[in-house]
Amino acid sequence: MSPINNISASANGSASSAANGSTSGSTAFKVDSPHVRYSDSTIESDYMYDTTIVSRDGETGQLRAKPTKVHYQFQTSTSVGRVGLMLVGWGGNNGSTITASILANKKNISWETRKGTQQPNYFGSVMLASTAKLGVDENLRDIYVPFNEIVPMVHPNDIVIGGWDINSMNIGDAMRRAEVLPVDLQRKVYDELSQLKPLPSVYYPDFIAANQEERADNTIGGTKQEQLEQLRKDIRDFKQAKSLDRVIVMWTANTERYADILAGVNDTADNLLQAIANGHEEVSPSTLFAVASILEGAPFVNGSPQNTLVPGVIELAERERSFVGGDDFKSGQTKIKSVLAEFLVNAGIKPLAITSYNHLGNNDGRNLSAPAQFRSKEISKSSVVDDMVSANNILYKKGEHPDHTIVIKYVPSVGDSKRALDEYVSEIFMGGLNTISLYNTCEDSLLASPLIIDLFMMTELMTRVTYRVRSDADAAEPAWQPFNSVLSILSYMLKAPVVPPNTPVVNALAKQRMAMENIMRAFVGLPPNNEMLLEHKAFH
Repeated sequence: MSPINNISASANGSASSAANGSTSGSTAFKVDSPHVRYSDSTIESDYMYDTTIVSRDGETGQLRAKPTKVHYQFQTSTSVGRVGLMLVGWGGNNGSTITASILANKKNISWETRKGTQQPNYFGSVMLASTAKLGVDENLRDIYVPFNEIVPMVHPNDIVIGGWDINSMNIGDAMRRAEVLPVDLQRKVYDELSQLKPLPSVYYPDFIAANQEERADNTIGGTKQEQLEQLRKDIRDFKQAKSLDRVIVMWTANTERYADILAGVNDTADNLLQAIANGHEEVSPSTLFAVASILEGAPFVNGSPQNTLVPGVIELAERERSFVGGDDFKSGQTKIKSVLAEFLVNAGIKPLAITSYNHLGNNDGRNLSAPAQFRSKEISKSSVVDDMVSANNILYKKGEHPDHTIVIKYVPSVGDSKRALDEYVSEIFMGGLNTISLYNTCEDSLLASPLIIDLFMMTELMTRVTYRVRSDADAAEPAWQPFNSVLSILSYMLKAPVVPPNTPVVNALAKQRMAMENIMRAFVGLPPNNEMLLEHKAFH
């Protein structure tokens, strides 16, 4: 039977799904193919990966393109289990907002606004509030399914949240301090949230702005080695106390200054572990959390712009077969930039200058008012157009790059409602100039919180996927193995994606989403989506 007949479509071409009532592990369809095998615990697929190898003829200099196929097999465990999320910076705007919002969604808590009753939702989450094209029906009409129902995924309503913070305020009071959510919703979730208190965290004054010192009343003492052991114990205790199958750790705390990469200190896994034992000053709090997570087998994602994932962290993750991802949540201004710059370059229009200014008044903005912390943010924002520029050698000569200026200011009165202003000056036909100016009001934490959910869901999925590459030359069946420890599949949600060594960095938003969608399709044996629409363009 065709997979088309296994689903029902609504009037708008979407597969039917109880979006608000979804549970972990649910999928919208089954694949009817000899290359896909379902068992009680796994989905196993055979997948032919088509790519093109390009070489240059040594005599003529002509490029030669050779289509090639690689035979992958993917195995996805369908047992999601019970999963925990530990947030570093739990008491901050993002941490308190996401905790309150998940509670509201889980318990279907509505609240009153000036416009009437508001129901909870997961808008802003690509996993929970967007769809992906599955295929076409017998009438050649597109069929869409919820993104999180392509493969079995954890649902945020089912996760257990905990974490650390350098400030001792309970999560209910932290939510009030953040001034992000409507007062009526705060009132309805406060009692439950006020029972949640963050664990003591790691505080090194040299790594964050001096203006954060007044918050630091909930810190772990001792040496760096002792702090590392305490963080590992915190992860183990949380996992045991909550009866969890796995834990994911995510940094949503303050932006740190960049750490110096030093030979013999953080350049290899062994050197980094020794540097922690020696209490070396260039081991940052976020790197300490990353190391603790890796050693406990808990994936770690860095949501801030600093270079947490130093070479020693990457090597340690690879050695321990654990996962890491980063850097910096991509929520507003940079996300738009990754779309607009791609559009301009792909349209044959040459951006000459991109000038970005924003101001915000939350604690993130206060911390970024310090030069060293701003520099970390500036670096993560600056690289967003690099791959698009390098892809077009017609517009840009080797080494040529548009001017790119970034300014961030702290304005307390605007709170979490960040203002972003951008100007794009581009060269067009016959030396003409085109200017695009944008003004964007970004509710910072309400945009970042769904990214935390998406990062958590994708990271958790990758802990249940293994693969192997097959060839006719195999003397024995190759072993299943996990994906690369550096989760570049998370790039869609991150400003400055960390990728495995010698891997190209992709910042173009459409390409990032396409990669994520098509990799998930590969897990269930479906070909990549494309927009050729030959069924509509060629007579049959």
